[in-house]
Formats: sequence, C-alpha cells, structure tokens
Amino acid sequence: MRRKDREITSLEEIEEIIRSCKICHIAMTHDGEPYLVPMSYGYEINGGRLTLYLHSAREGKKLDILRQNNRVCFEISREGGLVYSNSPCGCGVLYASVIGDGEVVFINDGDEKCEALAKLYKHQDRR
Repeated sequence: MRRKDREITSLEEIEEIIRSCKICHIAMTHDGEPYLVPMSYGYEINGGRLTLYLHSAREGKKLDILRQNNRVCFEISREGGLVYSNSPCGCGVLYASVIGDGEVVFINDGDEKCEALAKLYKHQDRR
C-alpha cells in the first residue's frame, strides 16, 4: 500500500467495514485474462482469519474459471464522501476498503452448505 498512513490494521476496524457492506468483488484469472464479479457474501472471523461465504449458481463462466484456478482476490469497499478543494489535486473521494486474496473452496456437504447460507443470510439481512 502506497499510503501507509491510511492503512487500516485494526481487526475491529476491518470487520466494521466488512460488516457495513453487502457486496464484494471477486477477481480471478482465466488464460491470463482477468475476470471480476460482484457477489453478495456472509463471513466469519476466527483467530484473525476471514472466511467469506459466497452463493452462486451451479454452472457458468465464474465456476468454470474457479474449477481450473481457485486463487482469487477480493475487494469490499464502503463509500464516504467527496473532498472539495480549489486545487484539482486536492479533490478526492473518501472510502474505506478491505482487499485480500485466498482460495475458493467449494462446499459439497449439505449441512455445511446450510451453515454457510445461514451466515450469508444473516449478514445480508443486517440493516
């Protein structure tokens, strides 16, 4: 990260961003080409480790790619407001984001799927 003075390292602050958002962007690659999709999610944090739970159709381009290469990057962001200035270089947009990477693991067990969906629904239902 270029601006270390703006980096968020507190797990509590990171979780607040994750908790306040509803959509994450999952990036993957296929034959050297990037592919990005927005997805709703649920999550849990255990021992400082974040697990995202994503729901998907059983077929499609995204799943074809992930079956060949399950490495992904994700981004979750919360919008802030505009920063106005008389100088063009002083203008900007405030936001907070969490970016990470990991591996997609497909859940095949019915009970595990129900637990994962319960976490997703619980998070998505927060207002």
